[in-house]
Amino acid sequence: MKRLSSPTVKLAAKQIGENLVTWRKLYNLTSQQLADKAAVSRATISRLENGDPKVSFETFLNVCRALSSLDAVVEATDPYETDYGRVRADQVLPQRVRSS
Repeated sequence: MKRLSSPTVKLAAKQIGENLVTWRKLYNLTSQQLADKAAVSRATISRLENGDPKVSFETFLNVCRALSSLDAVVEATDPYETDYGRVRADQVLPQRVRSS
């Protein structure tokens, strides 16, 4: 069965694609140069930049690495970087107890 992307996911993919285009242009790279740095085809870069949510996660991460933004993506998903994540971690995650 074919999975359909929700409108929210499609919008996020479109916005991320636009952001990647902006980063590529800020680095003064052509789509072919970015494709070479990320070890993917130029057509794949085009799909990603046009907001295709079916581009693989690995490809997305490779493009982020090529644009020097991989660390920012990793940090953006770190729950400990948010107030909610820190509060919930204290409530939900077990506390380590050292035995003597």
